[in-house]
Amino acid sequence: MAVQSSLDKKRIQNLLQSNVPGIDEVIVEYIQGYLDDAAAAITSTGERDMEDDPIENLIKPLLDDVSSDEAKVSQLCDKFSQMLSDVEKQAEPRKDGSLAKLAAPVNMAAQLAQIDKATKASYAGTTDLAHKKSRIVASQVDVKKLKKAEARIAAKLEKRGIKSRYEASKLINENPLDDDDLLMKVNPVIDYTSTRDKIKDVKLNGFDISYAGKRILTNSDLHLVYGRRYGLIGRNGIGKSTLLRNIAYRELAVPTYISILFVEQEMVGDDTPAIRSVLKADLFREQLLRDEAAIVEEMKRLDMPAPLDERGEAMSKHEIDAKKNEMGDRLNSIMTKLTEIESDKAESKAGAILNGLGFSTEDFQKPTRSFSGGWRMRLSLARALFCRPDLLLLDEPTNMLDIPAVVWLEKYMKTWTSTLLVVSHDREFLDEVATDIIHQHSEQLDHYRGNFQSFWSTREERRKNQLREYESQMQYRAHLQDFIDRWRYNANRAAQAQMKIKILEKLPVLEKPEDDKVVTFSFPNPESISPPVLYMDSVTFGYSPEKNILEKVNIDMQMDARVAIVGPNGAGKTTMLKLLIGKLDPTGGIVHRHGRLRIAYFSQHHVDQLDVKLTAVGHLKKMFPGNTDEEYRRHLGAFGISGMTGLQEIGTLSGGQKSRVTFAGLAVQQPHFLVLDEPTNHLDMESIDALTTALKQFAGGVVLVSHDERFIDSVCTEMWVCADKKVTRFAGEGIKEYKKLICPPDEN
Repeated sequence: MAVQSSLDKKRIQNLLQSNVPGIDEVIVEYIQGYLDDAAAAITSTGERDMEDDPIENLIKPLLDDVSSDEAKVSQLCDKFSQMLSDVEKQAEPRKDGSLAKLAAPVNMAAQLAQIDKATKASYAGTTDLAHKKSRIVASQVDVKKLKKAEARIAAKLEKRGIKSRYEASKLINENPLDDDDLLMKVNPVIDYTSTRDKIKDVKLNGFDISYAGKRILTNSDLHLVYGRRYGLIGRNGIGKSTLLRNIAYRELAVPTYISILFVEQEMVGDDTPAIRSVLKADLFREQLLRDEAAIVEEMKRLDMPAPLDERGEAMSKHEIDAKKNEMGDRLNSIMTKLTEIESDKAESKAGAILNGLGFSTEDFQKPTRSFSGGWRMRLSLARALFCRPDLLLLDEPTNMLDIPAVVWLEKYMKTWTSTLLVVSHDREFLDEVATDIIHQHSEQLDHYRGNFQSFWSTREERRKNQLREYESQMQYRAHLQDFIDRWRYNANRAAQAQMKIKILEKLPVLEKPEDDKVVTFSFPNPESISPPVLYMDSVTFGYSPEKNILEKVNIDMQMDARVAIVGPNGAGKTTMLKLLIGKLDPTGGIVHRHGRLRIAYFSQHHVDQLDVKLTAVGHLKKMFPGNTDEEYRRHLGAFGISGMTGLQEIGTLSGGQKSRVTFAGLAVQQPHFLVLDEPTNHLDMESIDALTTALKQFAGGVVLVSHDERFIDSVCTEMWVCADKKVTRFAGEGIKEYKKLICPPDEN
């Protein structure tokens, strides 16, 4: 038929898969269904409805969401538009308003069947969005856009009198899931008392992972032995967080009886008390308590005079006794399980975890919405530690912690009996916690036994051995090839040459070990300015008149300052930085800044302040206008944002790459002073080393807040402790002595 030949499904599928690599099969089927429906509408009306064009209103936005190549998406949509135009030509209306005769009869019933089949494929046996190849797949479909599109389709079919034949996607009927709900859906309530004897090792072989059209891992293997603690390391943008998300949402085939919990972002705040939010994280215990309460209520009802059954009829004594016995057996089973999981000790365990992460006893009953983002991140971590999943996934857990909390977490994780996979740039933390290191690079995962220090020495030795093996084989190949070239056509040596050819063909192909890319950061040196440069004199500050955060602070810094400000979370470290740069005004005292002093400030929450729709170059141009694109790209290049990365949307960059963009913005300002609030968060180890070197070479002043011991030790020459509303110089020998002071060895 004319319409069917114009909309060749195989052609549509090939176009989508070749132009949008890795596109979800569900999206392919939806697009085919919408194009079929548009063609059917043209056939029935004789013209194309450009105001309600599915290509512009649905298909293009849908493809934009799953592809970063706008040019290819536009070309693809043009081809789809041409297909519909071809259909329109075959059903062109006459001048008198009647329809022209089609070249062939159209079977509308068959076409409707095709539309229904394509649309229903998302939830019928063909494709199940919840389970695909034994995996739970996080769909790429934008449900809001899908709702609008489905409403338009339903209206069209109703207009044609066939509304009853159309069934909307079940995605629309599902309630939107927040992150907790989604993790609960992919990680249902598991009776962990019944899975203790099962093998909980995770073995994933030969898997691939792509994100936004970029290959992350190729034919990779991941083996996690139950009870071991793995540190996952690799460069910024290599795809470490993407790997964790694929495991967490069971995109990879992890056995369903293995419980997984992924902590990557702060929890959503509500009126739930902090300790209650932690207790709720143990889904199995919560389910048992709900069942216990329901049974107790049912038994109370059975003790009432003349209780009724499900049909509303009075129950006999025999029925009441039988029901009570059934309820009693169920209650005994639940009580046994609650005893087995030590439910009565749950609140004290939750309290100990919250205390360790820095929460006071008064904080336990505060609603979660009253905590800042950093503290809610700690709550997310507390929930994960409390419910003790079989596989715990952590993404930079130390980023929001102060030094006492990091020390406590190190100690706690050493007693972790389940499997841990943690992404971290903190070498001290990995040395204390990790039993194994997994190095992600070159689309592969390399496994090493031991902590980070062991990995660092072993990796270099392994790389040297691989290089020697590669060079030896290349020499051997050259020797064989030379013999073959010399004697291949000599009658006396032809047999030997043929044998050498076979040897050469059987040699395994070795790849040259990847050269470590040298990461460099560079801040321009400022012109010198005469003292006094920057100081505080009896500065007092409070966000409300009744409560001061800082009182009588005196501090003096010159151009050669290298100051680290340490102290517990909430003591006022970030507030002090904001007073220094003039973002806050003191309620008492004076903050003096030299008239020509330029200060560049790196905020702890810099990622939230970036416009994710802009490119890195566009961001610098918007924030610091006046330079050429080449100058902006040069600034970005000085911080490792080179080539096409500078022209990508910021939303597609990793957390570490976003930090580098922010550092490039600091360099554009050519500051005399760098004021840095947790600058190592999100940076990989190579970038931290590069930042350390750049700060050492910088001729201006540096003031920083950080929990990274190695970074502080390398950069700073003096430390100031912010605590109890005061800021005082630390008289000890650096960060290690401060750590021993606040966390004595006998408490570790």
